Amino acid sequence: MAGWYEIKKSEKNGQYSFVLKADNGEIILTSEQYVAKSSAENGIESVRTNSPNDARYERLTSTNDKPYFNLKATNGQVIGTSQLYSSTSSRDSGIESVKTNGPTKIVKDNT
Repeated sequence: MAGWYEIKKSEKNGQYSFVLKADNGEIILTSEQYVAKSSAENGIESVRTNSPNDARYERLTSTNDKPYFNLKATNGQVIGTSQLYSSTSSRDSGIESVKTNGPTKIVKDNT
């Protein structure tokens, strides 16, 4: 089974965002919020394009020393951000999961 994207609309501000889930249902990448649904859909397309490329991942450490990553587009804009991980090896496994699941064509529209 492959992973999938879920698009949702915020009840608070009416903006759209998406998550990429692994085949086990765990969220592996979260987008920023977008004013238009079409922008969220473009963001998904950008993840599909950029996720297989290791150079697009920015490996970071949070202020409380938890590893995480950003996936960036060719123009340097952040497309999505991971959760905080307990170790760099867990973060690296998360990156591998995004590389594997990012190209999926499955989108669940929860708007």
